Amino acid sequence: MTSDEAQNWIRPFGPAGTVDDSVPRLVCLPHAGGSASFYRPLAEALGERVPTLGVQYPGRQDRYREPVISDLRELAAEVFTALRTLGPGPVALFGHSMGAVVGYEVALLMRRAGLPGPVRLFASGRRAPSRYRFENVWRRDDAGIGAELRRLAGTHAELLADPEVVELVLPAVRGDYRAIETYRHDPAERLGCPLSVLTGDADPMVSADEAADWRGHTEGPFSVRTFTGAHFYLLDHIASIAGAVEADLAADRVAGAV
Repeated sequence: MTSDEAQNWIRPFGPAGTVDDSVPRLVCLPHAGGSASFYRPLAEALGERVPTLGVQYPGRQDRYREPVISDLRELAAEVFTALRTLGPGPVALFGHSMGAVVGYEVALLMRRAGLPGPVRLFASGRRAPSRYRFENVWRRDDAGIGAELRRLAGTHAELLADPEVVELVLPAVRGDYRAIETYRHDPAERLGCPLSVLTGDADPMVSADEAADWRGHTEGPFSVRTFTGAHFYLLDHIASIAGAVEADLAADRVAGAV
């Protein structure tokens, strides 16, 4: 993948580089049906202290003409390839919902390739890769998928009030749901980096036990932070989440991980 091609995938919210190469760039991976712009509020809260980039999957927004990748490992491999064009300097990964598992697989690819892994993975709004539920949302009709989106949006369901908007995002949502619902992790692999789990206390997709089971997926330090709210709890806690990200990355620097 050329650097020009990688720009389709990796979108900086501010200056593409970082003045201090010891400061990790935070690479943010969206949820099913989501886009890089979902993370703009977090990037603005972090400011220049933590350079933030969003990943834009194909099949949405300015990439809507491109086919959706409905295999999660294939999607992670494309993100991994794009990240390799960023140049030197540490990165941290932040993924919400499906994005948490994409980040997990990207981190495994880094380790498997013998490359410096992410200094930390932030896994938000997703149960551990080893915890499965029977889910078949991707096989529903359009109305069924729309109903699921509204269920998870909760108090933010007004974002889906426009039927034309829902129709526009449905192909990406269906492909993404297929990717995450058919994914199965490899129990022989674990991360080596620190892992921060963030979850909402009323998230119907993640129980406290399912969040805690991320502990078994890394050999590094592990923590869980619980916020009030449902699946998209982070929309109501941007400042607190930005503070948690900064605190954890600062701790990594003190520990010599960065």
